[in-house]
Amino acid sequence: MKGGLLCIFQKILRSTNVDEIWDFVQENSFGTIVTTEQGKPIATHLPLQLIKEGDTCYITGHMAYGNPQWRTFETCEEVLVMFQGPHAYISSSWYKQENVPTWNYQAVHVYGKGSILEKDELIKALTIMLEKYEQNRENPVLWNKLSPELLENQLKGIVGFKVKVEGVQAAYKLSQNRSEADYNNIIDKLRNEGNPNSKQMAELMEKRLKDNI
Repeated sequence: MKGGLLCIFQKILRSTNVDEIWDFVQENSFGTIVTTEQGKPIATHLPLQLIKEGDTCYITGHMAYGNPQWRTFETCEEVLVMFQGPHAYISSSWYKQENVPTWNYQAVHVYGKGSILEKDELIKALTIMLEKYEQNRENPVLWNKLSPELLENQLKGIVGFKVKVEGVQAAYKLSQNRSEADYNNIIDKLRNEGNPNSKQMAELMEKRLKDNI
């Protein structure tokens, strides 16, 4: 099962711009990090971020000290980080020709070696994360605005980590194989579905259509 899935991801990745993938990761940064312990998979859902240091990229994040998964980072041979974007059911009644239903989605898998952040690295990563999410707030809560006592106390309860990116696989299934008429009809139908996921998918497909004109 895994081998077949990865072949699909690798095939699609070759035609997908790497910068576009990194933009996707930044925009859909609440991901799932998977490690193993004695052959058993462990997963945690976390806010993550992409950090670039020269030609090297890292996925960084933090989790509660009480979460046992952090203890597997340096013993696990490879860490998997998954990011998912909009997704929506696509009815085949929206096609001109008879066919079967499908599901449109975007997903990125990142593979690499995990390690635990030193305290100064963790502070740097948290500072960057706060700046990303607070910069447009009316009263931004930034690292240097919080009391040292509060920060020191909170740092005791978390463990920071980073995953050195060694492999990336992306799948963007957005009805690319449909005719122009079907593609536009799918956008219209999704927009009228009345749920947030379908609306997001319609907007994404419309944007990609405009970008390719």
